[in-house]
Amino acid sequence: MRGGQYAGPESRPLARAGLNVRAILFIACAAACCNLAAAQALVPFQVVNGEIRAPLTATPGDPARGRLIASDRNEGACVLCHVLPDVDARAGNIGPALAGVGSRLSAGQLRLRVVDPTRLQPDTVMPAYYRVEGLHDVAAAYRGKPVLTAQQVEDVVAYLGTLKQPSK
Repeated sequence: MRGGQYAGPESRPLARAGLNVRAILFIACAAACCNLAAAQALVPFQVVNGEIRAPLTATPGDPARGRLIASDRNEGACVLCHVLPDVDARAGNIGPALAGVGSRLSAGQLRLRVVDPTRLQPDTVMPAYYRVEGLHDVAAAYRGKPVLTAQQVEDVVAYLGTLKQPSK
């Protein structure tokens, strides 16, 4: 623009290249929305006999990452309600201590308890870490987003699976 006048296509590089700016913006916005939706899309899973047998990811869970997620008060926040045997942090006692949980429950049973514990106990206070539908009183910034990603769920399951009862 020169003095309030339209300067013509020479001042608009995209127009000079024969590209429609509105079309480009529409495509960019659509791509961003699709990427956002894909990032938030949950991996489908099947519950059979009280467990989710198939992992949610092709990449195996990493117990070390799972330990960090479970002990982080902001990410997984398991320590807010559970005592973790190998974590030196102030822990809550709302839920059971998790020492030996890997001896008592299979990976599939652990996975279901992390993904959506309400399928086993509808009145539980434990949050569903990988569910977005049917939740109440969720802050707007978190609606439609799981607490943990599929890979984080697998990492936590791998960690919990290492918590075995000591041999006697």
